[in-house]
Amino acid sequence: MDFGTKIITNIGGVNITQTTMNTWIIIIFLTIVALIIRSKLNKFTDVPTTRLQNVVELVVESMENFTVQNMGEKYKYFGNWFFGVFCFILTSNYIGLLSFRSPTADLSTTLALALVTFTLIQFMGIKVNKGGYFKGFLDPFPLFLPLNIIGEFATPISLSLRLFGNILGGTIIMGLIHSALEQGHVLLQIVGFGAVTPVLHAYFDVFSGFLQSFIFVILSMTFIKDKIGD
Repeated sequence: MDFGTKIITNIGGVNITQTTMNTWIIIIFLTIVALIIRSKLNKFTDVPTTRLQNVVELVVESMENFTVQNMGEKYKYFGNWFFGVFCFILTSNYIGLLSFRSPTADLSTTLALALVTFTLIQFMGIKVNKGGYFKGFLDPFPLFLPLNIIGEFATPISLSLRLFGNILGGTIIMGLIHSALEQGHVLLQIVGFGAVTPVLHAYFDVFSGFLQSFIFVILSMTFIKDKIGD
């Protein structure tokens, strides 16, 4: 069984894979949702009168409080960025419930997200600490420079592999189970494994999908906060 992303078509010599296509679908979906909510903002009142306004205010306030708690009041503007990242990763994880391949089950997607975080880490480190940022690579001794550089590049690698491994692992496990059931595996039918597949979907697709989205965001916040200090 092939669990890799498949090539759907080729446009101008560029391969369009399942990951690419599903990523476009997610971006279009999130854009439409954002535009709909944006069109409703003008109708919002000081005192919420609709369910939508209550939900939007709850989400915005929760994200702001979460960002302030982890990064401080000074950097609460990062909440806007990380909310978008969270929505993208969560939707990417949940699209598997609709029988689409999750873009986050492709290392190219998770590595791209991790590299954006890595860029933010370096940018904020230089912006806040200026020349002292580069001196930090010599701590505690100049001989530690190679190790400090390696440690710095280990951040995006670990961040991307953690998300990729967990989502791909769930995809493979559920794929194997469904394949075995479709082929009429006697042992699985005897133990009634088909009855527990909804439970497994609830864990691997719903719970784990949310958990991995949350972990990616909070680790990204932590890495940036560690670099800029108080």
